[in-house]
Amino acid sequence: MRNDILKGQWKQLQGRIKQAWGDLTDDDMARVEGNWDQLVGKIEERTGQMRMDIENRLSDIVDQYNESNVNRPVTE
Repeated sequence: MRNDILKGQWKQLQGRIKQAWGDLTDDDMARVEGNWDQLVGKIEERTGQMRMDIENRLSDIVDQYNESNVNRPVTE
């Protein structure tokens, strides 16, 4: 489920994820292509943070993105 959510919004979320973890490179982002486990592993490798902390923060980023887009009017 997390993979589906992240992959579906990958292009929109990349900037927010890179802002949260400045150690990630464009190459890192291209390699994980929205795969939750690979992304968490790459962040863990680059930063030394604990997996649970990374997953919680990543979930918060996704949730905040979704909340900010719920009330956005649809334009055609």
